Amino acid sequence: MTQPPQQPPNEPPQGGFGAPQDPPQGGFGAPQGPPQGGFGAPTPPPADTTAPAGPPQQPGPAHGVPQGQPPQPGYGAPQNQPTQPGYGAPQGQPAQPGYGYPQQGQPTQPGYGYPQGLPPGQPPQQGYGFPHAMPPGQPPQQGYGYPTTPMQQQYPPQQNGNGNGGKKFSTQMQIIVAAAVAVVLIVGGGIWYAKSGGGDDKKKEEASQSSGGTSDGKDSGESGSAPDGAGKEKAPDNPRSKVAFQMPIPKVTEVTTLSGSWLTDKAYVKTGINEIVGYDAVKGTKLWSIPLAGQLCAASRHMTADYKTAIVFEQGKPTKAKKYQPCNQVAALDLSTGKLLWSKSVNAATSGDAPVRFEEVTVSGTTVAAGGSEGGAAFNLNTGAELWKPKASTDGCFDRGYGGGEALAVVRSCGKYDDPQLVIQALNPADGAPISSYKMPPGVDYASIVSTKPLVVAADVGDTAGDGSGISDFFSIDASTGKLLTRIAADGDKYAARCKSTLVESCNSLAVGNNRIYVPTESHEGTGEYGDTNEIVSFDLATGKPTSDRADAGDRYKMFPIRMDGGNIIAYRTPPYDKGGQIVSIDGGTFKQTVLMENPSDKTVRDVETNFSPDYSEFRYNDGHLYLSSTLVSKPHGTLDTSRRLFVGFSRE
Repeated sequence: MTQPPQQPPNEPPQGGFGAPQDPPQGGFGAPQGPPQGGFGAPTPPPADTTAPAGPPQQPGPAHGVPQGQPPQPGYGAPQNQPTQPGYGAPQGQPAQPGYGYPQQGQPTQPGYGYPQGLPPGQPPQQGYGFPHAMPPGQPPQQGYGYPTTPMQQQYPPQQNGNGNGGKKFSTQMQIIVAAAVAVVLIVGGGIWYAKSGGGDDKKKEEASQSSGGTSDGKDSGESGSAPDGAGKEKAPDNPRSKVAFQMPIPKVTEVTTLSGSWLTDKAYVKTGINEIVGYDAVKGTKLWSIPLAGQLCAASRHMTADYKTAIVFEQGKPTKAKKYQPCNQVAALDLSTGKLLWSKSVNAATSGDAPVRFEEVTVSGTTVAAGGSEGGAAFNLNTGAELWKPKASTDGCFDRGYGGGEALAVVRSCGKYDDPQLVIQALNPADGAPISSYKMPPGVDYASIVSTKPLVVAADVGDTAGDGSGISDFFSIDASTGKLLTRIAADGDKYAARCKSTLVESCNSLAVGNNRIYVPTESHEGTGEYGDTNEIVSFDLATGKPTSDRADAGDRYKMFPIRMDGGNIIAYRTPPYDKGGQIVSIDGGTFKQTVLMENPSDKTVRDVETNFSPDYSEFRYNDGHLYLSSTLVSKPHGTLDTSRRLFVGFSRE
């Protein structure tokens, strides 16, 4: 049986959220103003003169991006499409701009970063996570998710002379709303906005349990009460941090994929141009470099306990005759020693002499599994021995991609290319034999594996998410039987997790633990004069019901999970225009919050930090060290790109 049509080497990446795109002028995020002292221009870490020199490095093109194609808007740039009403937008009122989109007819506002061009004394305008400039006298526009309660929908904000929504209710409306909220219990989408009970003390206690509270660096709850146990991250005496080191954006001529970053006990490891580089985790000095024959295409987000992982890269560097090289080389790396363990390609029974091209790779135990539109293959992590490879199938099925980590699972596509039937299978990592199978419902063209243990899958069923997130529902599956435990509706207007729909293991801004899935809500109006906020909430993976978990980001901050720490959630708080970002630990039992790190509030530092968006960056945190790195880079555009970095590292003081 023939395989589905193959994507030619010169064809740009398929659509769907997360396809590599040229950023707007100024790179990802809006152009930033030149730094004003303090942080300074980026200086590469001092090279280790004893390290062997790698081969000459040449700028590598982004895999599958044709030359001459107009750059696509980056994260937060305006799109040429109608905006959707925000979550809870009042009926009959003009819809507020969607996630990162400006209103039609308005000048484009900056994306991630610090507001530019603000007149003296003018309050900033809020976008997703970060404020933007606005015309004098105009009140700030509401962020995605405004208004947020049924009462606000009933009493929409007053309009000013320009037709823009006001920030606050009138005094009369405030009194009406306050009186109504005092007697009405509003529960929506898993977020508890109010609680009933007798006595002020009881109300305070219940609010503390459901909403969580921040601390000044001291543990504020009974740690270890979460089902998955206590975490390793401890509350510091002083959470304040400083910039440890940074790396400038490498010189490239086209948008280039630089995904892949890992933390070992000694090194921070990051993908470079035609190489993988290990840096001293504290000093930033270069420890080692692994040269590659071509540019990296994909990297596993998992590694073993002894720091081994896997990557996929192009078979060679671009030439005049062949500008876009195929991604057909699979390799294993030892990140503790900086060694390439092995690299190889594989031919499929249906592809003739041409090596199979891969789009992603993962690691589970000692198995490396690589997948793509031509099928999947697997290898032994230590030896490179072939475990299985694509082969002819009588039912037209092929392995689209794998999820790794504690277990191994696959998204298998069967049937017609334009009308596939997706099957989720738990696999035996040793031979690829299916342990169980679950058929996804009709109308699912792509699916992403969020977690393999427990087995959780995300999908945009019938393209109903409407926000480009790739998620309309989560599916909790019993890996041993293939039985669907529960299906969780994740309204794109309410929740802010995201998956790159064309890739199987690409979801971010969420976490799975304690038999729950933790997701951030979309931003909405906070209690302060200006600035939006959000929460992290959870769903039970056995019942699908929302829990009472709720961690508030705090006024003008927004928050999303980056990983689990035992039964605790490690989350990143995106900063407002006058603060630095924060790392917090949320106790999985009490949902109390502990600040583990607080970055500098200096403008030049903030400008660098806020250039890293969750959709085009990797966030790595461990024991007082935070590393933010880009996954896509492009050609610099003059002095307005001074705040862009390949990565920046923060360490607690």
